[in-house]
Formats: sequence, C-alpha cells, structure tokens
Amino acid sequence: MTDPVLVQVDDGLMVITINRPEVRNAIDGAVSYGVCAAVDELDARSDLRVGILTGAGGTFCSGMDLKAFLRGESTRVKHRGLMGIARTPTEKPLIAAVEGYALAGGFEAALACDLVVAARDAVFGLPEAKRGLAAAAGGLIRLPRVIPQRVAMEIALTGDPVDAQRLHAYGLVNRLTEPGGALAEATRLARRIIDNAPLSVAASKQVILEQRDWSTEESFARQDEITSTVLTSDDAEEGARAFAEKRKPKWTGH
Repeated sequence: MTDPVLVQVDDGLMVITINRPEVRNAIDGAVSYGVCAAVDELDARSDLRVGILTGAGGTFCSGMDLKAFLRGESTRVKHRGLMGIARTPTEKPLIAAVEGYALAGGFEAALACDLVVAARDAVFGLPEAKRGLAAAAGGLIRLPRVIPQRVAMEIALTGDPVDAQRLHAYGLVNRLTEPGGALAEATRLARRIIDNAPLSVAASKQVILEQRDWSTEESFARQDEITSTVLTSDDAEEGARAFAEKRKPKWTGH
C-alpha cells in the first residue's frame, strides 16, 4: 500500500508530501493524521528548522475526499482540525509549495502555512458553497486576514477559482515560479530562513501570529515577553561577533 504522506529530511529541512496523486491528493483520515504526525516531528526535533508542505503528481491538494466524507470517515485530527495545522499552527515556519490545484481544504492548508510559493498556473479556491458545505477549516477566518475582505467574500460566496497571479498581487502568495518550480523555490526560501538564528525566527513568528489579538496598550509588553530572551541569548552575541569578524555565524539556539 502506498504511503499517503511522504516525509523527507535534509539538513534542517523537512519536506512533507501529500501522496495521493490518483485523487489529486484529496484529504482522507490517513492524510490528515499523517501530516499531523510529520509537523509534530518537525516541532519536536531540534535539528529541524523549517518545513515545506507540498503535493505529489503536480497537484497540491484538491480538498477533502468526499468519498471518505460520505462513508463517515473523519478527515480532521481531533481537537486540531485539518491535517493538525488548521487549529494548532506549527511552532516552526511552514511553507506551502503549490502546483496545480489548492482547493477547499487544500487552500485552507496553504492558508495555515506561514508562507506560500506557487507556480504561476496554480489555481486556488473555496468551492464549499457549491457542495453545500462551508470552509470551516480556517478558510473563512484566515482568508480575509491576508487579502481584502471583499475579495475574500467573493471567493467564498461564489466558490469560483482564483489564479495564483491574482493572489500574489494581493500578497497571499509570497513567490511565483514557472510551472514545476514551486518546491525548488520553496526550498531556496527555506534555506534563507535556516541561515538565521533559530531563537530569532521562532520569536518573530510567534509575535506576528499573536499580535493581531493584542491591544495597542499591551502590544510592546507582550512582545517583550517573547523577545527578551532572544536579545540576551548567546546567539545574539554570536551574531554581532560574526558581523564584526565578517564571517558566517554559528548558531546554537541558546
């Protein structure tokens, strides 16, 4: 039996591949729990710094496996939502590398990632309204936070697809590539992050994700709680010393 989720680790980077190309990488229970297990390993291992989520066979993910849904199979991880990332974001940066289609739950999985790299001909969409469903795995919440609300409203209410180039113009897609190049570009982006201090990266991600719920009055105090240990870390001293000595820093994560 083919493994529904493939995991490859290389020098600080974990690549997680949804491996059901025969059904355009539709999400069933095995996929959801398989990705969840992979991101848990990503966060738990000190030697891993960044993850990439992608799909096999030229498609990112076509969404929930409707056949699995009809036979009563749970396609979400209990208490954590779709693939374990819809309701519980990873601690470490996660990049979506999108080729082909990212629809419904597939689009929601990309939205749950921190960064998105997509091929120019990639297609995104929330077609749930066309199926009598709702994009309740994060799509209706996250989409209007990253693109204009009226555009998000149109995408959700019509269920019509939208191309990667339009979403790049709105800032949802970080980088566009030629078809077939999304994973390679996502890997280059990941390497840029891996070059940086792990404590700095972790604190930066945490502040950016949490600050939307902070009031203006408390924002700097809340930020200081997260970043103070970074500024007094061994890596902060190492970064300054490496800059002065014109060499690449050697991070310890302390």
